[in-house]
Amino acid sequence: QVQLVESGGGLVQTGGSLRLSCAASGFTFGLYHTGWYRQAPGREREFVASITPGGGITKYADSAKDRFTISRDNANKTVDLEMNNRKPEDTAVYYCQAHVAWSRDYWGQGTQVTVSS
Repeated sequence: QVQLVESGGGLVQTGGSLRLSCAASGFTFGLYHTGWYRQAPGREREFVASITPGGGITKYADSAKDRFTISRDNANKTVDLEMNNRKPEDTAVYYCQAHVAWSRDYWGQGTQVTVSS
């Protein structure tokens, strides 16, 4: 059974830091691109960051550059998102995603992050 389980969400003050983690199981994690997306109330889900299967290439949305860092541990099948200097507009449900060209995408159930001003 394929699973992506996010953890680490919660309430943080503006300027604070938070680290999200996603644990994968049920598929060959090391072959998949992984990423983080978020969805704020009343808005569509948007891309935050991604990382290639080997971890060598990362991409970030403009809103995440210089503040967020994505990393992965293929041995433990996890992908993390370190978020620094949080802003109220970062408030959203954050989702972990796994993608490979020849199969469907997998998504986690999401974890709520709230940034108080």
